[in-house]
Amino acid sequence: MTFFFNYAFEPFNVEYSEHKMSYFWVSIIHSTTPTVILFTIYIIGKSFKLEDKWNIVKEVILISTFFIIVGLVQFLIRDIIYDNENNWSLHYLYEEIRNTFLVGTLFVTILIPINFNRLNTKHSNNANTLNIAINDISSATNQIKKSININDFELDIDQFMFAKSEGNYLEIYFNKQHQNKELIRVTLNNLETLLKTYPNIIKTHRSYLVNCNYIEKIEGNAQGYRLQISRYIVPVSRNLIANFNLRMKRL
Repeated sequence: MTFFFNYAFEPFNVEYSEHKMSYFWVSIIHSTTPTVILFTIYIIGKSFKLEDKWNIVKEVILISTFFIIVGLVQFLIRDIIYDNENNWSLHYLYEEIRNTFLVGTLFVTILIPINFNRLNTKHSNNANTLNIAINDISSATNQIKKSININDFELDIDQFMFAKSEGNYLEIYFNKQHQNKELIRVTLNNLETLLKTYPNIIKTHRSYLVNCNYIEKIEGNAQGYRLQISRYIVPVSRNLIANFNLRMKRL
């Protein structure tokens, strides 16, 4: 998109006399630079898996940082493209960063809504498929033990709906008319380890562990899924959707 935009429309002043190569190759270089940087950021980001903690502010910071890096690299490679004794001036540094923000903002304005709609449609369709299968999921708790002890607290697996992390504590929600919530001192990771032999217990978010037998409805949006469990809404984050889909399919 960047190549065709630059090559076809020439949005900025073009001094052909300064080019060390044809404008075609100048456009190729300018469009390749952000591609390489974006791919590098993608690879680095994959190793952190921060989606559960993501928000709009962090998104804006990431995009702005990306634009600044692209502008800096475009400035640093000017000597490869242009025959101009002022290549290393602050004027051209400002110009490269400004141009990157102008073009980048245009594409972001186009691409973010498209990607939002793509994710929303994909997750909504998957959620509809899972909703059809919810009623067919029989109890998967036919284990030898129907309860486990956690720090002198007995957890009834059949009544367990979901757990929500609160620091070093967990809010445990049960399918009971009276006192349907308990607060215990244990981390979500520890509870997940204790319940790993129960296939119907799935981690859906960095803060939630869910008993799939109590899921009443699944809704999809651009951020992932929203599970209806009794009167509560529990999220499924995007980076855990693939595992959630696989586990639900097995059930």
